[in-house]
Amino acid sequence: MPPVQSIQAATAERGLVMVITGNGKGKTTSAFGQALRAVGQGWKVCIIQFMKGRKYGEILAAEKYLPDLTIIQSGLDSFVMRDHPAPIDVDLAREGMEKAREVVKSEEYHMVILDEINVAVDFNLIPEEEVLDLIRNKPPKLNLILTGRYASARIKERADMVSEITEVKHHYHSGIKGRAGIEY
Repeated sequence: MPPVQSIQAATAERGLVMVITGNGKGKTTSAFGQALRAVGQGWKVCIIQFMKGRKYGEILAAEKYLPDLTIIQSGLDSFVMRDHPAPIDVDLAREGMEKAREVVKSEEYHMVILDEINVAVDFNLIPEEEVLDLIRNKPPKLNLILTGRYASARIKERADMVSEITEVKHHYHSGIKGRAGIEY
């Protein structure tokens, strides 16, 4: 196992803001891959998942094998109605945003991933301005990753890197249901 580095040593340069968006499968998976890479380098990583409440395989693996990867879920294991979100969905998203502010300010982590934050903004669960404010005021050394479909133009503009995952073909369209180890 590599030696644990201080945040200052691990991120000697300015921390990056990265956005992973688009309509294709793999945005969360990509972010978790980035987290795994960072943990492998001795970094502490915190992932806050918006609009998710299921014990996905990555959460089970982190709990079992990756003590430097903290995952906080702020949502239910159900779909959120875009035009009519339930009050609980709004409350949980706002609680998640408050937790994100606390985690970012703590300077305890080298990397913070806000999974599905772009969807939470697009669904009006969280004001876009709050996310932009978080980006503007993050500690200089912190690496921040924002995932989810529908990343706004303003969020993309503030990012150092934007990747858009595009669906070419998806097994759902041929009737194949979600599977453990693939979708969760």
